[in-house]
Amino acid sequence: MRSAPIEADSNRAIATLDGNAIAGTLLDVFGIEMTDAKCKCAGCDAQFHIAETEVYLRAPGTVVRCHRCRATVMVFVTVRDVTCVDLGGLAALERAAERR
Repeated sequence: MRSAPIEADSNRAIATLDGNAIAGTLLDVFGIEMTDAKCKCAGCDAQFHIAETEVYLRAPGTVVRCHRCRATVMVFVTVRDVTCVDLGGLAALERAAERR
């Protein structure tokens, strides 16, 4: 996983991880490996694998952003053992073909 600090302001930096950081969350939500799933950003139409996204774990919940335009593509919030998922920033999400 990559970790690249992005300046939020002059006093702090926000750690950014790649989409592999949410592999466990994706498995819990979808029941299958999803880091290699293809998705399309609703903001800029970029197509990429979930593993290529920018992930912020210290937000209120987990925020996943497009690596190209930085639009929010997914948000995961867990409250009382229930994970709420917002995929509103995705124009498409396609699971990778099963490997044999």
